[in-house]
Amino acid sequence: MITTETKQDLKIIYDRECDRIYRIAMVYLRNVCDAEDAVQAVFVKLLEKPQCFADEEHEKAWFIRVTKNYCRDILRSSWRKRIDLGDIPERASEEAMESDVLLHMMKLSVKYREVLYLYYYEGYSVGEMSQMLDRKESTIQTQLATARKKLKIELEKEGCIYAGK
Repeated sequence: MITTETKQDLKIIYDRECDRIYRIAMVYLRNVCDAEDAVQAVFVKLLEKPQCFADEEHEKAWFIRVTKNYCRDILRSSWRKRIDLGDIPERASEEAMESDVLLHMMKLSVKYREVLYLYYYEGYSVGEMSQMLDRKESTIQTQLATARKKLKIELEKEGCIYAGK
């Protein structure tokens, strides 16, 4: 059992989950500052309500779920709706992206970004994503196929991949 009762346990969990939380937050929020805030908020939630994880998979699923819910709350907030964040220049966001593929993935809508991220970066199966996202497996498969097509078109437009016949 992994507990969050000691500072050492918390540090181990932080080291293991910090990058994952940040990447998920970037997928949803597309803003470095907001993603950093999300990491902090998720760990504050863990401190406020300590969890007892059965294993690392349970821990991973908990952090993904909490991060996703936090990001959705931020995106729905009235403050976010009043401020047009598209006009604010994003500094260092490209440095935070690991590759051109991830950068172009960020241009897709949330439903496509999240299934691509969970499938390719976190290694979840369609069945696991179905449970995690509360969607039918067929919906997840369709979204994955559509997301791949959209990403391919985006990469071809930018000349990142060859658009041969």
